[in-house]
Amino acid sequence: MFSDLQDFAQKLANLPAADIQAREAALARQAQLTKPPGSLGRLEELAVFLAGWSSDGRPRAEKAKTVIFAGNHGVTAQGVSPYPPEVTAQMVGNFQNGGAAINTITSSVGASLDVVQLDLDRPTGDISTGPALTESELLQALNRGVDAVGSDIDLLAVGEMGIGNTTIAAALSASCFGGSGRDWAGPGTGLDDQGINQKAQVIERALELHKGAPDAATRLALLGGRELAAIAGAVVAARHQRLPVILDGYVASAAVAPIFVDNPDVVAHCVAGHASAEPAHTKLLGKLNLTPLLDLGMRLGEGTGATLAVSILRAAAAAHNNMATFEEASVANRPAGDSND
Repeated sequence: MFSDLQDFAQKLANLPAADIQAREAALARQAQLTKPPGSLGRLEELAVFLAGWSSDGRPRAEKAKTVIFAGNHGVTAQGVSPYPPEVTAQMVGNFQNGGAAINTITSSVGASLDVVQLDLDRPTGDISTGPALTESELLQALNRGVDAVGSDIDLLAVGEMGIGNTTIAAALSASCFGGSGRDWAGPGTGLDDQGINQKAQVIERALELHKGAPDAATRLALLGGRELAAIAGAVVAARHQRLPVILDGYVASAAVAPIFVDNPDVVAHCVAGHASAEPAHTKLLGKLNLTPLLDLGMRLGEGTGATLAVSILRAAAAAHNNMATFEEASVANRPAGDSND
């Protein structure tokens, strides 16, 4: 747990690094597997990535957990979503009853699912008229994220639910990386062009009101939301546990933008599960130096894209761990200097 916001800042500034020896062991094994070097592309990179964070040249990726953080936002009073905030709690009920898309996907990949409700009856402040969270509310949300990480897992996929939270994602992205509200605003849950323009104007008011935020905690308090703060807290906590994190779409990625600005190394243990169809997500991933694993035209949230990517990481680990070496398979390795053909 973070004892206070200074403790959060210190833990963000002092992040453990990947295990270099484990990475080197994984690379050495890659060179002996029965395939041309580099022929499995990103699967090879992911295997080495997993090895570095598991401190094992034979990385693990079996025990996966998806966590959905749910929060409500005062900015919905400005008409930034076609859905009312009551839908957040209704969808949480759907998650708990097993009826949502994320339930089917976690079941299909064999991941567990936790849903963390963050004071749904108490929306954040309206960012266009004041701060979203007090310092104490921010600290509480950060620590709810820490608590959700748990232990005895190999992979953590993070997602969210919160009507109005693509407005928050756009505001945080603009605050961290520059640009106008229109540069970062999109349709979210189905706005038309007029609705997107109104959303962009609300974001512009918020950016003007809260300009000059000096650090991650301040940005999250002024422009964030409880579920985004919880994701930020979970990402930092997972790093201190050396646990790989799979980020979901636009909102989950925007949650790490403030901590990335303070310490770009914070995403070294993260992968982007997918590229959301929300227009600004690909641009945001570029700013975060993350390349998505999947691009399926999805924009649901709920951790769906991140959870689908669990299968990719498991395949990377399985290929790395279970493929025979040239010696084991009695297959002649190519002489040095030969082509890959």
